[in-house]
Amino acid sequence: MTAPEFDPALDNYRAIADAIATLFFPHAEVVLHDLRTQKVDYIANNLSKREIGDDSSLEDMLSEDVAERNIGPYEKLNWDGQKIRSLSSVLRDGEGLPLAVLCINLNISLFENAKAALDLFLSPSKLIPQPDSLFRDDWQERINTFLHAWLRERQLSLNLLTRDHKRELVLALHAEGAFKGKSASNYVANVLNMGRATVYKHLKEMKG
Repeated sequence: MTAPEFDPALDNYRAIADAIATLFFPHAEVVLHDLRTQKVDYIANNLSKREIGDDSSLEDMLSEDVAERNIGPYEKLNWDGQKIRSLSSVLRDGEGLPLAVLCINLNISLFENAKAALDLFLSPSKLIPQPDSLFRDDWQERINTFLHAWLRERQLSLNLLTRDHKRELVLALHAEGAFKGKSASNYVANVLNMGRATVYKHLKEMKG
């Protein structure tokens, strides 16, 4: 099969095809179809086993009535059975007439397999309720639960807490009885990224 002659009018689109295929390598193939010759003009990162010069069979795209610029995304099956998600862009010349079609084919099988693995791993059906024998006296769990509820109510995050926020939170934790646990002061100091002496200072001020 004879490859089409090099046409500088499509050269910029070949560069764009290379850029997209490079960015999403190795998962994306980009195919440039020349509507004037109805042939495949260029392929970047060939996944489909097509060849330059293959028939495009896109005669319908030559109609001036074709209003779409981007068609898709749509799904199809590759030669190896893997699922492909595609988007085709109709490229026009200076007079607005269809010149070429740039098809981006993204292999999504890897992402679907990863999603299935994550769904299985994170499935709540695999969880059991917290066993009382382990969590009845889990003061760390209670501190974590109260702390993050406190943050959510105020729309704050740990890394954005000011000194006043931390003082307020230490006092709130004390009111909840959080410091009854052994080493609770050390734990709170570490979580809030503050000195243990500062935690004791706040508690002393409250008692005073």
